[in-house]
Amino acid sequence: QVQLVESGGGLVQPGGSLRLSCAASGFTFSNYAMSWYRQAPGKERELVAAIRSFGFGPSTNYADSVKGRFTISRDNAKNTLYLEMNSLKPEDTAVYSCARKGRQNLAWSLAAAYDYWGQGTQVTVSS
Repeated sequence: QVQLVESGGGLVQPGGSLRLSCAASGFTFSNYAMSWYRQAPGKERELVAAIRSFGFGPSTNYADSVKGRFTISRDNAKNTLYLEMNSLKPEDTAVYSCARKGRQNLAWSLAAAYDYWGQGTQVTVSS
């Protein structure tokens, strides 16, 4: 069955960096666009970054709040999605989850476009 397992979260000081990983299994990873979402306490889930599948080239999308600081990438040989996070701010504190974009006809920004989600990994930015 489809599984998405995140890792790499933790506690980091403001200005620090973290690299999140999402190990995918149970499907042909390279065929699917993938995204990172985050949800902070009391806030709605937010799309952080997205990356197209191999067949459509390495096009990426980012939320305005993370542009220039976060980088999404994928290694199709390892079935793994990454999120490199630099210059972290306290407002980046959230649970970060990866998701598979299984509904190709829906827009990146719609949560309904994603059919499988991981359990998430906690990122806390605090001094």
